[in-house]
Amino acid sequence: MNLGAFSLSLSVKDIAASQAFYEKLGFTVMGGEREQGWLILKSPTCVLGLFQGMFEKNMLTFNPGWDSNAQPLEQFMDVREIQKVLKSAGITLDSEADENATGPASFMLTDPDGNPVLVDQHR
Repeated sequence: MNLGAFSLSLSVKDIAASQAFYEKLGFTVMGGEREQGWLILKSPTCVLGLFQGMFEKNMLTFNPGWDSNAQPLEQFMDVREIQKVLKSAGITLDSEADENATGPASFMLTDPDGNPVLVDQHR
């Protein structure tokens, strides 16, 4: 199963300070609106989301339908199909996508150590 493009979503206290810090590590802004409290940064091998005031904890994020440059993939497993596979494997979800809908949707789960995992499809 392919969960899609991976990124780490960081809950930050000061988005400008975090942006400046990660830019010094070689990251560049690839999306987002700092005024709205969110930015997506990329290095050659990693994607980071910076979110101020949106999430309580840092979170692992997967985006079905996108590659690591946020470009659409021709073929991908829909978030609702991924959800069905995980539920049939006995994984408890914290929130679920509407299985009767199409297009953008998401669901959340928590790993055994309490880390939130978001599977967020934008297409």
